[in-house]
Amino acid sequence: MELRNQCRIIRTTELAAAQEKLNELERKKEETLRLYSPQSLLQRLQDAMNKTEEESKNLHKQLLDRDVDLGTFVQKYKKLRTTYHRRALIHLSAKTSSIG
Repeated sequence: MELRNQCRIIRTTELAAAQEKLNELERKKEETLRLYSPQSLLQRLQDAMNKTEEESKNLHKQLLDRDVDLGTFVQKYKKLRTTYHRRALIHLSAKTSSIG
């Protein structure tokens, strides 16, 4: 009888540990699925577009305020706008595809 009780305790303890591990893995899976869902990825891409747009506006303001010379402005502005439009095209493509 004592041996049966010990076996039952061991099984219960192992089961509880395994159940806790399973719950933890399920939480991680749900978090990962949420982070990499099409909607989440589209939102992050939109946020990156907005940030690049804001950086472009700030750079333009610096040019108008004569805080940056024309050569530097053209180089940085071209890079920012290229990045913005690349992201915008990807965003548009994703929204109009079967996942969006």
